[in-house]
Amino acid sequence: MILTVTLNTALDVTYRVPRLHAHASHRVADVAERPGGKGLNVARVLAATGHEVTATGFAGGPTGAVVRDLLAASPGVRVELVDCAGTTRRTLAVVDESTGDTTQFNEPGPLITSAEWSRFLSRYEALLAGGARAVALCGSLPPGVPVGAYATLVRAARTAGVPVLLDTSGEALRRGVAARPEIIKPNAAELAELTGSRDPLPATRAARRRGARAVVTSLGPDGLLAATDRGTWRAAPPRTLSGNPTGAGDSAVAGLLSALVEGLDWPERLVRAVALSAATVRAPAAGEFDPRTYEEVRGSVKVTEG
Repeated sequence: MILTVTLNTALDVTYRVPRLHAHASHRVADVAERPGGKGLNVARVLAATGHEVTATGFAGGPTGAVVRDLLAASPGVRVELVDCAGTTRRTLAVVDESTGDTTQFNEPGPLITSAEWSRFLSRYEALLAGGARAVALCGSLPPGVPVGAYATLVRAARTAGVPVLLDTSGEALRRGVAARPEIIKPNAAELAELTGSRDPLPATRAARRRGARAVVTSLGPDGLLAATDRGTWRAAPPRTLSGNPTGAGDSAVAGLLSALVEGLDWPERLVRAVALSAATVRAPAAGEFDPRTYEEVRGSVKVTEG
């Protein structure tokens, strides 16, 4: 079982409009609601690729109830969300169909009390002991959760002998990487904030020296850059694909984790991650991927060492 943690879960609402204009009213052509937050996106992709997955985190209020119901309807995802008194946030994505561009609005999360955080830690430790083979710690921290929360969760997983992939940003990433996760997966901006360098290769290596065993940096349409204890690689898709990039990084996380538990070597992990990421760009929403694109891209990803 792969465990995904989404402390700041969300209800993702997507509007599609023929063309987005500032200071104007719009008729929405299509509305979709899906369980959201980075770790829930990862969970849905993992389940779609045939892996047993458990999703945990917080959910509360009427929005949290909708998230639970939608996630329970996702094939292959076991739901272990912890109740909180506050209301789960919503995110709103507005897709301009004339350009394919997406404008995102993210609400703040609910205030998590110390008692709720303690209940989550107990649930998390039980799930680790219940057969977790890998853990994804993903996304922002809701208000009230300690800024060092991910460091705490990484250390608990290491004690249980479960490898961790950490995908967050800012101070949560800075503290989390010091706890020595197996993998961190920043994007270029998050990596620059962490290391102070905007040159991806030295910055990726510098991030690894901060504690992570491996650093896999998202380079957007240019693919992934990985610095590991086995070497350094770049992996790029055969071409740039048009579509909605929301959730592409989460699919890359799913690819890295699934390949890790299957014992694949690093070049094969990167091929899977890049292919799933590209296939998500061609899917309707985060947490999904286009199977035909995945198979097409997987056979054409270029991996170079050094």
